[in-house]
Amino acid sequence: MATVYSQYAWLVPVFPLAAFLILTAFGRGLKQTGAIVAVLGSFGALALSALVLIEHLGGADEYNDSFHWIKIGGYALTAGFDVTNLTALMLVVVSLVAFLVNIYSMGYMKDDERMTVFFGYVALFTFSMLGLVLADNLLTLYIFWELVGVCSFLLIGFWYQKPEAKAAAKKAFIVTRIGDVGLLIALLLLFWYMPDHDLSFAAIENVFGQTGLITEGITTLIAILIFVGAVGKSGQFPLHVWLPDAMEGPTPISALIHAATMVAAGVFLVARTFPIFEASQAALDTVAWVGAFTAIFAASIAIAQNDIKRILAYSTVSQLGYMMMAIGLGSVTAGMFHLFTHAFFKALLFLGAGSVIHAVHTQDIHEMGGLGKTMKTTAWTFAIGALALAGIPPLSGFWSKDAILAEALHANPALFVVGIAAAFLTALYMSRLFFLVFAGNPKAGGEAHESPATMTVPLIVLAVLAVIAGFVEMPFSGTGWFGEWLTGHAAEHEGAALVMLVSTAIGLLGIYLGWLIYVKGAISRDVVTSRAPWLTRMLERKYYIDEIYHAVFTVSLRAIGRACDAFDRHVVGGAVRLAGGAAFWTGRAATRMQSGQPQSYGLYVVIGLVILVAAIAGRRFW
Repeated sequence: MATVYSQYAWLVPVFPLAAFLILTAFGRGLKQTGAIVAVLGSFGALALSALVLIEHLGGADEYNDSFHWIKIGGYALTAGFDVTNLTALMLVVVSLVAFLVNIYSMGYMKDDERMTVFFGYVALFTFSMLGLVLADNLLTLYIFWELVGVCSFLLIGFWYQKPEAKAAAKKAFIVTRIGDVGLLIALLLLFWYMPDHDLSFAAIENVFGQTGLITEGITTLIAILIFVGAVGKSGQFPLHVWLPDAMEGPTPISALIHAATMVAAGVFLVARTFPIFEASQAALDTVAWVGAFTAIFAASIAIAQNDIKRILAYSTVSQLGYMMMAIGLGSVTAGMFHLFTHAFFKALLFLGAGSVIHAVHTQDIHEMGGLGKTMKTTAWTFAIGALALAGIPPLSGFWSKDAILAEALHANPALFVVGIAAAFLTALYMSRLFFLVFAGNPKAGGEAHESPATMTVPLIVLAVLAVIAGFVEMPFSGTGWFGEWLTGHAAEHEGAALVMLVSTAIGLLGIYLGWLIYVKGAISRDVVTSRAPWLTRMLERKYYIDEIYHAVFTVSLRAIGRACDAFDRHVVGGAVRLAGGAAFWTGRAATRMQSGQPQSYGLYVVIGLVILVAAIAGRRFW
C-alpha cells in the first residue's frame, strides 16, 4: 500500500521544535500566549502522527528515507527517518500524551513566572523523543537519546531555587550518563563489527538474523551494553535511583517523563534492537531477570512511601520492569503493548496526583483524605487509572499485563510467580493510595475544590483511553492481531485463561486487603510496623540503596577528589612554585654579583676556576 503520509513523518518532530524556537526567541513577550504556541506545536505533531498510524493500520508498507550526512573518504555516514508499525504507534503515544500534558499545564503552571520557559523545555523534550522514535540508525538515535537526557535535566531542575530540585536534576543526569556510557561503547563495537560500518536498524536486523557473521560472545557483549543504556533511561535496578527523585520537577513533567518520553526510551531501544538480543539467549535472560527483579523490588518499596508522587514513581519503575521482562522472554509484542497502555493510565495517575496537589498543597497522603467528596472528577478518573494499573478487567492494564504474565507462564514459571507477586503488591499499594487520599474524612482537603477544566479535561480523555486502549488487542481471544501488526508475528498465549483468572483474583485480593486496612479498619495499619519495625524502616529507606551508593561511591570519590586536589596544590603546584622561586632567587643573587667592582669579578673568576678544576678532578677520580 502506498505511503502518502509516512513520507512526511519527518515533519512530526518539526512542529514542537518550531514551538521551542518561537518560545525561546519571543518567550518574554508572549507570556500567557506562549502556552498556546506549545499546545499548537504538540497538536500539529499529534495530527500528523495520527494520519501516519491510520495509514499503517490500513496496511501501508514501511517507509525509509535517508541522506548522506558526513563523507570521510569512501565512507558515508547517513541520517534519516524510518516509519514502521512500531514507530508509527510510538509517534501517536508520545505526541498524544505531550498534547494533553501541555493543555493540563496551562492550568497547573499559570501562576509560574517562568511559564514560557517551561513550555519551551517541554516542546524541546517532545521534539527529542519524537526524533528518537523516528531515527533510522543507532547514531542518530543516540544523538536524540542524549538530547532527551538534557531536557530531563532542565525540567527536573526547573524550580532551581529549591535545593532538592537541583540535587534531583544532577542525580538524574549523572546516573543516566552511567548507562549512556554502555550504549556508547555498544555503538562503537557495532560500528567496528558491522559490514560497511552500517548502523541502520535494517542492516542490524539483516546481520544479526544470520548466524556466524558476528561471534556469539561479541553479540552478547553488544546486547548487554545496549541494555545498560536502557537500564539507565528506564530506571531499572541498579540505576533506578534517579527516577523517584525526578518528582521534584513540576507534576506535568513527572507525567511526561514517566509515561511517554524518557523512561519509555529505554524499552523502545531494546525493542528496536531486538534482533541483537534475539541472537543471544544470555542477553535475553539478563533482560528478563533484571526486569522481573525490578518489578517486585520497586513494588515493595511503593507500599511504604507516603509521598503521592513517589508512590507513582516506584510504580513506574515496577511497570517498566514488567516491560523488560516481557522483551527478555522474547515477546516484543507484550512489552510494547504494556508500554502503550501504561502511557495512558500512568499519565492519568500523575496528572490526577497533580490535581490533588494543586488543591491541597501537600504531597503526603497521610495529610489528605475525603477528597472524593469535593473533587469528584479527579477521584473517578484516578480510580480508573488505579484499577487499570492493578490489572482489573476490562481496563487496559488487564490486557497488557496479562499478556506478559501469559508469556512468563509459558516460558519460565519462576518469572510468572514473580510477576504475580508484583501484581498483588501493585493492587495493594494503589488501593492504599486511593483510599487514604479520596476516602474517609477530609483533612488537609477540607477546603479543597476541583481543578479547572484545563486540568480535568485531559484527565477525562486519559481515563477513556485507559478503559479502551486494551481492546486494540485482546490476548485471550487468540487472534494476536496487534502482535502480528506490530512485529509481523502472531502472539502466543498458552495458558491465557488460567493467567486471566489468577491475575484477576490476585488484583482483587490486593484491593480487598487495602479496603480492610484503610477503610474498614479490620486490620491494623501498624500490624507490620509493630511486629517487624526493621522491615518498615527498610522499605521506607528504599532498601538503603541511596545510602549504600553514598558510602561506596560518593564518599570514596570525594576522598579521591580531595587527594587529587591536594596532590595538585602541593606537589604539582609546589613544583611550579619551587621552579619559579628558584629562578627568582637565582636572579636576585645574580643582580647582587653585578657590583661593578673589578676585584669582585676577579674573585668570582678564581672561585669558578677552582670549582671547575675540582669537578674535572673528581670526575677523573671516580
